[in-house]
Amino acid sequence: MQTPAKVGDSHFATEPTLAFFDPKGVPIPVAVSVFPDEIYAAPRSWAERAYPKLIYFNELPKGGHFAAWEQPELFSAELRASFRSLRQAQ
Repeated sequence: MQTPAKVGDSHFATEPTLAFFDPKGVPIPVAVSVFPDEIYAAPRSWAERAYPKLIYFNELPKGGHFAAWEQPELFSAELRASFRSLRQAQ
């Protein structure tokens, strides 16, 4: 017999994750900053296919899933750069 935690874990493990990692045709401007220690580091080719209006893409030298906490200077610089590219596109 499984405990409620185990049931929840097994349910999550059997759910398909393809839809989560397979966005298509997102119609709004998107900026992607890839931190090397993130759970999933999206390659540029994937980002370009998923986000036709990709306005900014950058791979950072350090940081992970909690980049705002781990690397606040890099994170804030990425936000500024992504919005800068949006302003320049207008």
